[in-house]
Amino acid sequence: MKISNIISTLEKWAPPALQEGYDNSGLLVGDSNAEIERALISLDVTDGVLEEAIANNCGLIITHHPIIFGGLKKLTGRNYAERLVIKAIKNDVALYAIHTNLDNISTGVNYKIAEVLGLVNCKILQPKKETLKKLVTYVPDINLENGTPVQDVVRNAIWQAGAGHIGNYSACSFNTKGVGSYHPKEGANPFIGVVGKTEFTPEIKIEVIFPTWLEGKIIFALKNAHPYEEVAYEVYSLENENQEIGAGMIGELGEEMDAMEFLKSIKQKMKTDSVKFTEITTRKIKRVALCGGSGSFLLPYAMAVGADVFISSDFKYHQFFDAEGKIIIADIGHYETEQFTIEILYDKLKENFPNFAVLKTKVDTNPVKYI
Repeated sequence: MKISNIISTLEKWAPPALQEGYDNSGLLVGDSNAEIERALISLDVTDGVLEEAIANNCGLIITHHPIIFGGLKKLTGRNYAERLVIKAIKNDVALYAIHTNLDNISTGVNYKIAEVLGLVNCKILQPKKETLKKLVTYVPDINLENGTPVQDVVRNAIWQAGAGHIGNYSACSFNTKGVGSYHPKEGANPFIGVVGKTEFTPEIKIEVIFPTWLEGKIIFALKNAHPYEEVAYEVYSLENENQEIGAGMIGELGEEMDAMEFLKSIKQKMKTDSVKFTEITTRKIKRVALCGGSGSFLLPYAMAVGADVFISSDFKYHQFFDAEGKIIIADIGHYETEQFTIEILYDKLKENFPNFAVLKTKVDTNPVKYI
């Protein structure tokens, strides 16, 4: 298996364009064209994980957290990141991270937590803006020789390239009829009309939205399918929130639970040794907000949507006061919120490469211990 095939599958699911500006997801060490026999999945790269990969002849380690985060200016082995990168290179082990881009998709880290907790009616807690664009193009209102409308050919091409998807709906577009004009000059080869004569042609105006990271692919599909020699189109950036992309998640329990019993169930289901929580402000829990990893920045959003409890990690002492008696904060630990990321990565790879050897690490990479 080529490493590039694995990367392509993961990045089609969680595009790198969705990672936060501070992040460093992607292939960090290694050659994407290298052939490997096995891949190992872990939350982090540690010496134990790297030894496990070497022992099992895994040419690739896929992690959630990037081993190279703030950048490396030297490779002298002065800290654990430098030492592990050097060791990975020496042993021909590639390192790939899929971090906040996996956090920000609706089927990623937070979806898995919601699934483990048994939540239903789940939605993104803080949908992202500036991840959508609109394409407008103009197609002649005629049929091809085989009777197929030109507009159908063009629409299908851009839909297949990823345009026109809104939530659970695909093939979304808006279409209006009008008349286009153009004057073919010498050297032109017009699809309709002749050189030297201004042409007025019935046309269909097609409008679709698309994710920003698919722009190149969609414009290529448009030009490839369009019959005109020069394709007229416009691309607009949108301010709309993208309900499928963003931070955290909000969902509901099938049946409300006693608050303390729910907190105890978190400890059991999330396999954590400790749950730090604020004052019990409600007897019953129904609406649950959550965020894998460090999610304190989402507390205002959890409160705004009326969540009874917000589950995340890395709250500082004074941030617990921000609950203001209006919501229960449950801090269950960073590793604990993200541990099931290994499962979703494993399932995604086995779904796409059923005959390829994918291993889940047996090493506990949690740096925090409890007594």
